[in-house]
Amino acid sequence: MPPDGRMTPDGMISAAIVGTGRIASLLEEDPLREKPCTHAGALVATGRCAIVGGMDRDEERRRLFSRRWGAPVFSDALEMIRTTAPEILVVATHPDTHEMYVAMAAREGIPLVVCEKPLAHTMASARRIARIEKQGGLKILVNHERRFSRDYELVRQAMRSHALGSLLGITATLYFGKNKPHHRVLHHDGTHLIDAIHYLTDDTLRVRRRVGNMRGCRSSVFIHGVLKKQGLPVVLEIGAERDYLHLEIRLSFSSGEIRVGNGIFSWSRSEISPHYSSYRSLQDVPRLVPEPTGYFLGMMNEAVALAEGRLERSRSTAADALAALRVIHEASRRV
Repeated sequence: MPPDGRMTPDGMISAAIVGTGRIASLLEEDPLREKPCTHAGALVATGRCAIVGGMDRDEERRRLFSRRWGAPVFSDALEMIRTTAPEILVVATHPDTHEMYVAMAAREGIPLVVCEKPLAHTMASARRIARIEKQGGLKILVNHERRFSRDYELVRQAMRSHALGSLLGITATLYFGKNKPHHRVLHHDGTHLIDAIHYLTDDTLRVRRRVGNMRGCRSSVFIHGVLKKQGLPVVLEIGAERDYLHLEIRLSFSSGEIRVGNGIFSWSRSEISPHYSSYRSLQDVPRLVPEPTGYFLGMMNEAVALAEGRLERSRSTAADALAALRVIHEASRRV
């Protein structure tokens, strides 16, 4: 409750946002994206949250945020926190400031932080954030939103039921335009790719070998690893020189295959081959990408459940996000 004793409208959960840029608010204007696709949009879409403040150092972004969401804006995070006393603090700033704002939330007694990915800009900073979470008192939900997306949840269920047999291996691909260096691609959206693999498999990736130069931006870098518990092979391709975005995970099973990614939801099953006698081949299983996938709204609905005490632990913790960064760190230093 705010310090002056006012309740949020209709007793709703109060939420404030640090950083009012693209992922916090501006992308909600994109006509092609599934809505909600921002933190502010998802907070409103839950029907349980009231945005009580937005903080940004950029005056124009503050103006746009206030006009779009009808919330007061601030140029200082601590002032916003002490003025509005939010029950949820969204940290949607650059990774090199995440630790500062998470630590501030812990000191000010905020019960829940929703933190953008990647968790931090360095492993040391990420470990300190995970340590804050481990100490208790502050719950952290990291926005690896594929953990909340209906298409990825269907794949996870299929893996648990062995609908296509046993998982035998994984190949995954990430392209993010023509000129961005591989290490930046891996650190920015590679966190989504790696975390999704961890979530789908209930396992963690361990890097064994890297082929290619992480600091260059020509051709592709291949990262070879294994799932720690299951010992299954995983190959990641991080590519440049493509003029398009592509994120895909291909899961190979004993009796089929699933491909899931950005706009990709393809299932195939082993059937008697229509092309070769005495052989079997993969035949498409008609599946449509669930619409809406509910990826952002699912994430924020979980934040509401955490804030209301209906959940004790997020399915996307700081510890989970640290595990994804650890893979990136291992891949970056291996030759």
